[in-house]
Amino acid sequence: MTTPKIRLMLEITTLIRETVRDLFEEQKVDLVIGFGQGTLPLRTTPCFMTREDEVDRLVWNSFCENNLATYLIKRPERVGIIAKGCDVRAIAELIKENQISREQVVIVGITCQGMIDRRLVEAELRGREILEIKEKDNELIIRCANFEETLNRSKFLCLSCATCTHRNPPIYDILLGDPVPEVETDAYGEVEAFESSSPEERWDYFSKEFARCIRCYACRNACPLCYCEECFVDSSKPPWIGKTTNESDTAIFHLMRAFHMAGRCVECGACERACPVGVDIRKLNRKLTRDVKERFGYESGVSLEQVNPLSTFQPDDPEEFLLNP
Repeated sequence: MTTPKIRLMLEITTLIRETVRDLFEEQKVDLVIGFGQGTLPLRTTPCFMTREDEVDRLVWNSFCENNLATYLIKRPERVGIIAKGCDVRAIAELIKENQISREQVVIVGITCQGMIDRRLVEAELRGREILEIKEKDNELIIRCANFEETLNRSKFLCLSCATCTHRNPPIYDILLGDPVPEVETDAYGEVEAFESSSPEERWDYFSKEFARCIRCYACRNACPLCYCEECFVDSSKPPWIGKTTNESDTAIFHLMRAFHMAGRCVECGACERACPVGVDIRKLNRKLTRDVKERFGYESGVSLEQVNPLSTFQPDDPEEFLLNP
């Protein structure tokens, strides 16, 4: 029996192309942002189209990991965008933060079974060159120079996908793909396990992680919600932070960025995937995301009506941080 996952991988590219072609024919969009095939196996690339005859460049597979919402900022055109659940949540936050209007964007939502972490696949193959990859059922069929290997797809998901609870886009204009079951897991189990360690152990862990950072800002640039024209790290009047890789400067960058993302992070994992040295950025973000959800009942990007708790005040907001007189 064909599962929703198999139908998704076999048919979704055709559905996307037909849908985008219709959007151009009906003159509903001036630009469409989607995924195109990369120049290497395990890669896709952001794809920008302004004409109907370009739609055959579009693809959909298990390597469409980029959060395309980052390309929506301050665009004047009517934009169509191919968006999985985490992308849609980022779009919703951008709309609420007035970076794009709802009327300006046509969201083509894609139900998602998770994206593959190519670094895990490459590590499994121990550096052997991958010439071609195909997907069949729940398998990745990989052809190298002198052999072919089949991998279980579910064992190579990105960390953010393994705990994703919004695989079905919460907001869309057009939905492609059968609804898929959401992950039944303790989404923040690793956060609670980390919190059980002592403060000294936690700080030692993050100190070692921050020490690896080379301050390239790939995490910031990949994040769709890091859209400030001047980041606090680039400010010179006043200078908030040094630009060195000293522990204090690097720690301040990551801690401040995490607090800037509180109640806004959609857990797409773009920051962590972009990091060239593998800093565990995700752990800080997920701690704050969990706290916002538990304390204020707020999940970023699942509704256009609900206001971010850090943008409003309620008389019954928790205020444990206030000192008793």
